[in-house]
Amino acid sequence: MKATRLLLAAMVLGTAAGASQANAQCSGQNSCSSPAHTASVSVGNLVKLGMPSSSTTLTSPSADDIDAGNLVGPDAGPVLSIKANRSWTLKIKSGNATNWTFVGTGAGVKPISDLQWALGSGGTFAAITNGDVTFTSGGTSTNGASAQPYFKTQWTADFTSASNLPGTYSLPIIFTLSAP
Repeated sequence: MKATRLLLAAMVLGTAAGASQANAQCSGQNSCSSPAHTASVSVGNLVKLGMPSSSTTLTSPSADDIDAGNLVGPDAGPVLSIKANRSWTLKIKSGNATNWTFVGTGAGVKPISDLQWALGSGGTFAAITNGDVTFTSGGTSTNGASAQPYFKTQWTADFTSASNLPGTYSLPIIFTLSAP
């Protein structure tokens, strides 16, 4: 029992001595400096996508466009501003699974693939899908690269087609910027 008390007393004195040594590391008459202190911060992959407008008005088809089954456009989309601190990828997809959203008196059904997109008015146009597709990318960081989509709309050569009924057809387009 006496040995246990002595061991306990020695532990308390050792702890008190260690605490006073930590406080005694800095002493002086006119100045006192502490050991170096390091501040640090971690920066992850950073991306920023700017889009000046949230809608694009597409060219309405004429009777001749419907009669011929024309691809109408190109219509300029918004100029997107891309900022990233490393390589980046900008993807495009439809926000709807299969068809445009229709508002009208009939039962308009227009497949999402009737909207085609390209990176430039004279570019190669591809049908929009409901899965991410690379729109453009950059191999290095950027402080403001720009990209502009252009759209064309396909019209079926059939005045009785559900994809040509009078009304308003709209399709949400989703752009996703990532630093893979």
